[in-house]
Amino acid sequence: MKALVYGGPGKMELKEVPVPRLDRPTDALIRVTRTTICGTDLGILKGKVPDVKPGTTLGHEGVGVVEEVGAAVRNFKKGDHVLISCITADGTCEHCKKGIYAHCEDGGWILGHLINGTQAEYVRIPHADNSLHPIPAGVDEEALVMLSDILPTAYEIGVLNGQVKPGDTIAIVGSGPIGMSALLTAQFFSPAKIYMIDLDRNRLETARKFGATDIIDSAKVDPVKKIMAETKDGVDVAIEAVGVPATFDICQRIVRPTGHVAVIGVHGHPVNLELERLWIQNITLTTGLVSTFTTPMLMKNVLSGKLEPKKLITHHFKLGDILEAYKVFGNAGEEKALKVIITPEGAEATHAAAGQKKETQPAHPAEAH
Repeated sequence: MKALVYGGPGKMELKEVPVPRLDRPTDALIRVTRTTICGTDLGILKGKVPDVKPGTTLGHEGVGVVEEVGAAVRNFKKGDHVLISCITADGTCEHCKKGIYAHCEDGGWILGHLINGTQAEYVRIPHADNSLHPIPAGVDEEALVMLSDILPTAYEIGVLNGQVKPGDTIAIVGSGPIGMSALLTAQFFSPAKIYMIDLDRNRLETARKFGATDIIDSAKVDPVKKIMAETKDGVDVAIEAVGVPATFDICQRIVRPTGHVAVIGVHGHPVNLELERLWIQNITLTTGLVSTFTTPMLMKNVLSGKLEPKKLITHHFKLGDILEAYKVFGNAGEEKALKVIITPEGAEATHAAAGQKKETQPAHPAEAH
């Protein structure tokens, strides 16, 4: 099968590799029908995630069809259409029992990190019962790729950790896919004002269409001075969605006393924490890796039409063109890219046939997590 294989910092290659085999009775083999590229994948290529070893297939997002299940898998069978969670969870360890699947003792974020991932024709999913979600009949599977990672990450680590409340003034620093996802899901709580801060004018205008009340082009305006001039003493919630020291610094300088700074960007370098100034202001600073416990709820909002993740998709590629997809995604400003969808050869025809068949079949009753 074809897979995008990591070769070390700055190196990747689309190559032929063996189709994965089931290692344990709790595994499932998934034929990938849609996948995508995450900012974390770019971080891996930049050397931000040294745990990723050369020879690893990248990717941790996608949807697909169950090809084979181990003897202990109860909730899924061959032919089921499934959403692949970026987080693997055994459902039995101490952390899983607390709902903190991110720190599962036999899982967590391992796809495309510690084991082979989804940017391939097939992927092995450990602990399938707790690491896959059934796709209901009639839902747009392409849109659901956004529920593998960026939407639950933005919602759990940005919006929930930031404790966004009705009437709040919030600022999202970074209008890439994860920042846009925070923008979409923050609106569940009806904040009074949402600032979006970025250097990219096109993304800022897109953010305005997605619900941002105010946009700040930080290439032209000092966002700290502007926000502090327009608010009483800063924002209630500052969401950092880039992963560089400069954007973290903006957040710590615009948060008001008793406010929250929620970090969802992937950081590869130290930042300057102004603790000597912040200690007296009763702020809350949170970081985190998504646990995906909100994925079923987010899926219901997609089904109801209240959440429209498909509008985050800007480009489509075949798996054979994935290197070009990385170029486009890595040069998002010039290419006006948010999320790209990557489709293995033959997956579109299978997807269409499955959609016709689903009209006469009930949704799978199982619900992971």
